[in-house]
Amino acid sequence: MNAVNLLLPEKEDNPEWDSGTAELGHILQPGHLDLSHKVILYLEDITVSFDGFRALNKLSLTIDAGELRCIIGPNGAGKTTMMDVITGKTRPDEGTVFFGQTIDLTRLSEPEIAHAGIGRKFQKPTIFENHTVFENLELAMKTDKRVWRSLFAVLDSAAGDRIAETLQLIRLDGQANRLAGLLSHGQKQWLEIGMLLMQEPKLLLLDEPVAGMTDEETERTGELFISLAGRHSLVVVEHDMAFVKQLGGKVTVLHEGSLLAEGTLEEVQADARVIEVYLGR
Repeated sequence: MNAVNLLLPEKEDNPEWDSGTAELGHILQPGHLDLSHKVILYLEDITVSFDGFRALNKLSLTIDAGELRCIIGPNGAGKTTMMDVITGKTRPDEGTVFFGQTIDLTRLSEPEIAHAGIGRKFQKPTIFENHTVFENLELAMKTDKRVWRSLFAVLDSAAGDRIAETLQLIRLDGQANRLAGLLSHGQKQWLEIGMLLMQEPKLLLLDEPVAGMTDEETERTGELFISLAGRHSLVVVEHDMAFVKQLGGKVTVLHEGSLLAEGTLEEVQADARVIEVYLGR
């Protein structure tokens, strides 16, 4: 399945959606994300080992609701494994991961986590290249994806308006009828971000989103992310320090699976530990 998570479990297919709660820490009903403490994501003492190698080592961090957070660190620091844990691809050996106050992500499947409101974008864009830009957004819309209903679905005015707004947001409003495969690399990245947005995520995980982009595309992507903050929470894994600087806000530095430093980019760049293991190499 691609990063846009187009095929999600329907309420009728999962009895736990009807009751709203399966058991404590396993709330599945949409709209029940508890942000009363203004924090959308909690990771506490997460440990993940692969064949004796600790990819994550008692990692703890929190992401505030509406925050735009950058995660940096050298290769092997645990950045991808961290996102794998959040999205259910990898189960931690130890520790807890909560979405809001009540949703225990370690007890949900990958589709359930996507349906709960977490969207993930990988470095390489995954789109339907033989469909138009408009059709890509339509296919990604958070609707009933069962075959029978999809065959006879008619796009209503509200859905059309949402697609039009998303096209404008990702700066592809002039490309709606163009085949997605003909877009530039940067435009394909924006389209996939738009497809994620059609899923109405509360939290977006973005892995090196500007890799391979031109300087102009990179700057536009930064503007897009800044505009999304507040309405969504964003966690951006990135190596491009100029892009991280453009985004502003708090930066988290990982090293050997643990949190090494946090603060503004200027603060972590001045941290002797960060200079030694990453920025000063």
